[in-house]
Amino acid sequence: MAGAGKKKIDAALIAALAWGATIESAAQKANVSERTVYRRLTDPAFQERLTNLRSETLQRAAAILTAASLEVVKTLVALQNPSVPAAVRLGAARSILEFGAKLRESAELERRIAALEQRHSQTGN
Repeated sequence: MAGAGKKKIDAALIAALAWGATIESAAQKANVSERTVYRRLTDPAFQERLTNLRSETLQRAAAILTAASLEVVKTLVALQNPSVPAAVRLGAARSILEFGAKLRESAELERRIAALEQRHSQTGN
């Protein structure tokens, strides 16, 4: 593979794999063999670029969901209106409680992980 061609193939493979393509599908999109994909996956630099793109993609998706969550909460609260059928209010109430508990749990885990990371960095290990 020539330098520029390899970079173009790697970019196509990384994009396809980061978005969830199978090895077979990624190979087809990059117009290479599956063996080439497996070989590229053994390269630490390739793996790092793939991991970084996957992480960036997840962060973007999380940001979009976070932005939409305020509207979701407003909708669930609006469904608590007495004019809304009781079954719908019950479902909304359950969702509010479930999501609230998961959000608190997630925030607590994030806080604890940050504290552990801080302690770890202070010990120099």
